[in-house]
Amino acid sequence: MLGDVFDTENLPVRDRVEAWREITANALVPNEFRVDPASGFRASLRAANLGGVQVAAMTYGSHRTRRTPRLIRRSDPEMYAVGLVLRGVQGILQGRCHACLDAGELVVYSTSHPFEAAVDVRDGVAASVVVQVPRALVPLPPSRVDRLLAARLPGHEGVGRLLAGFLVHLSTDTGPCRPADGRRLGGVLVDLLTAWLAHHADAVDRTPAEMRRGVQLLEVQHFIRRHLGDPELTPAAVAAAHHLSLRSLHRLFREHAGGTTVAAYIRAQRLAAARRDLADPRLASRPVHATAARWGFPRAADFTRAFRTAYGTTPSEYRASAQ
Repeated sequence: MLGDVFDTENLPVRDRVEAWREITANALVPNEFRVDPASGFRASLRAANLGGVQVAAMTYGSHRTRRTPRLIRRSDPEMYAVGLVLRGVQGILQGRCHACLDAGELVVYSTSHPFEAAVDVRDGVAASVVVQVPRALVPLPPSRVDRLLAARLPGHEGVGRLLAGFLVHLSTDTGPCRPADGRRLGGVLVDLLTAWLAHHADAVDRTPAEMRRGVQLLEVQHFIRRHLGDPELTPAAVAAAHHLSLRSLHRLFREHAGGTTVAAYIRAQRLAAARRDLADPRLASRPVHATAARWGFPRAADFTRAFRTAYGTTPSEYRASAQ
């Protein structure tokens, strides 16, 4: 998904900081850096442009970063930047707010205001995913979003968990991405970011209804994927868990999931999970019927029939060919 852009391992130690300054200025925004010369600074960056939304997955050693008024006057793309900390302790100061972030936490900041950031690493490197979204694409009053700048926000609950999971997926997926796919993913990311910001800014009513429905679908799908092994996972159970009527849930899928039904989505996700297990050599000793039961198919015959319909082969034949 993200393309390799930079790795300090390919450079002499004396050239690494200046090269990192230049590459981050192009991939993100220009900043000033301060690094202990004796630390043997290490960093890497992978990035992609998803329809105008910039995504960068980075690793780096200890350093200090400043975006000054002079740099802002020279170049300001007028972006909101959202960072997800993956590893290490990282701090940021913007305006009157300061956040010290641990792994799994999120922060939003603006390229249009000065900020300072610090990363302290004792062993190895820190890591994060940073998304830059043009301010014009976020349909929320800037005054409301500004209240959140450099605030410490959780990435393990609600829309924050959806956003964090999506960013991790973008940063770890190694498959190809066509331009049309990139634009669609960028649209989904903007919707998630907006819903997340609106939630914390108490501005949900200002978010377009279409966008809220799209995020609601992502929440429902995330719930389904987490409960695939529950044989009681039915459209009615999904609707009840989200305080929706069954009719509203079906309409949500019909209008925002390409016409697929709730039951068809559940079945497809269960079959995909079972197929991954069947192809895993570490699970070769697990009986097919046990794999079926694990993913919500208590009757082996029903699983075999559904698997053959979906993939054109039986589970046993697929396992033999995959391994």
